[in-house]
Amino acid sequence: MARKERGTLAERIAGAAEAALAAQDCVCCIDVMERIGWLYPEAAKHWRVGQFECLEDATRVNPSRILDAMRLFQIWAEAKGLIANETQYVARTPQRQTLRFSRSGDAAIERMYRTHWASPSLAENQRARLTEKASRAPDLVVIQPLNDWTCHKCGGTGGLLIMEVPGPACLRCVGLDDLEFLPGGDALLTRRAKAKSARHAVVVRFSKNRRRYERQGLLVEPQSLAEVRRQFEEHEVD
Repeated sequence: MARKERGTLAERIAGAAEAALAAQDCVCCIDVMERIGWLYPEAAKHWRVGQFECLEDATRVNPSRILDAMRLFQIWAEAKGLIANETQYVARTPQRQTLRFSRSGDAAIERMYRTHWASPSLAENQRARLTEKASRAPDLVVIQPLNDWTCHKCGGTGGLLIMEVPGPACLRCVGLDDLEFLPGGDALLTRRAKAKSARHAVVVRFSKNRRRYERQGLLVEPQSLAEVRRQFEEHEVD
């Protein structure tokens, strides 16, 4: 990279990183790539659900240039005295597979992507919470369809579906058909059932009036929901 071009890129990265850090007390490569326009706003979301094999497939920027940018970002972060924390990224799919960032799959490059840099002014427990939040698996989203649909795997249908890259899939084909629907309305019950259930998914339905998907409830493991309800009943008796 030419010295003048490198200086310009370093300035862009510094500006983007400063803005992200000010907004959320931590910053990572994805934040910077989005802010300098190398990733379109929904790219990370589409990558999470398996529409790209790796995050770099969502950008037309040459991987060598991305690597240059990540090194400049790391230099900036270290010069600012930011504290590095490595996070985990898993897919927003029932398989919960570990996501890949780079086309090469090189371990050092993957680590650079996974590293989040936190402000040194934060307390240790605050930094730990940021790392835990970044590593948390995103909720699965199940849709209550408004129109007829067909599962791309088995040709069946049903009242709920989950979107995959080839098309909609029924809950049986993705291994979620044993979960029980808990309608929204009781925030405490929902929160505790979700915490107890090793597998869960948010159920949404599209509102034609509001032109957006709205939450309808949660799918949780039946035994977890039964246990929470039993605890509630015992507390009422006491």
